[in-house]
Amino acid sequence: MNPSRGDSEPAADRAISFRLEKRTVRDRFERAARHYDAAARVPRELAARLLEHLDPVRIEPARVLDLGAGSGGLTGALSKRYRGARVLALDLAEAMISVARARTWRLLTRQQFACADAESLPLAAECMDLVLSNATLPWCPDPDRVFAETFRVLKPGGLFMFSTLGPDTLCELRQCFSQVDDSPHVHGFMDMHDLGDALVRAGFADVVMDAARLTAEYTEVGELMRELKRCGASNALVNRAAGLTGRAKVIRLAQAYEIHRSNGLLPATFEAVFAHAWKPVTNRAAGVLVAPPRR
Repeated sequence: MNPSRGDSEPAADRAISFRLEKRTVRDRFERAARHYDAAARVPRELAARLLEHLDPVRIEPARVLDLGAGSGGLTGALSKRYRGARVLALDLAEAMISVARARTWRLLTRQQFACADAESLPLAAECMDLVLSNATLPWCPDPDRVFAETFRVLKPGGLFMFSTLGPDTLCELRQCFSQVDDSPHVHGFMDMHDLGDALVRAGFADVVMDAARLTAEYTEVGELMRELKRCGASNALVNRAAGLTGRAKVIRLAQAYEIHRSNGLLPATFEAVFAHAWKPVTNRAAGVLVAPPRR
């Protein structure tokens, strides 16, 4: 798959489409916590595929960070995979961490939980062997800071692996909203090549990027909108329109979306992006980089 970079969109508009209001992002996920597991079928699929990408990697971590852990589904899977490791679940939303903690048998686990910002991790340098992050980057206003912080907390030779969403995500919804009004309703999503460049800027080596197209299907557009809201994935752009979308606009949106109906269902595209990168091992005495472990 060759994701579009959106070159036809003016540079200023592209910049605005990525500007998120962090407080709104946190509040959306706080409110969504109790509904999240029932609604988050796309994040669950991304998590399953992320773990498949981890399968061939030879690594035995002592400390693992689940960055943007949400309700803790991936945290539990990592604890089962690396039974001797301490797994830290970290999320911006306290309610999400509460859900993750509640699903865990505290006396029988090495899991830990913290509410914190991925752009400013309350962790010591070089304390983690493995960092995984599932569908978190789309909700981070500054991915460069996330990568810099992840690089800081990883030990030399440590692995960073994540899933995110690319620019083709919700392309049908974005196109249909453009027929309703001029306000932004769907976030912009970074191209995987730009993410790869950002990883290199942060200092990571052996960066590997991969993309795939997922399609979810709905009986009507309201079902898609409700699912996005229930898993916290609603509009948090700084320049979003104030107030609720009126009934007339919702009707026009539904009418516009009908052009995409196939076999009785409405599709929603999600461009899944997967990446892994290593923190180089520095031989300080020789001043050279030593390759980290490989697959």
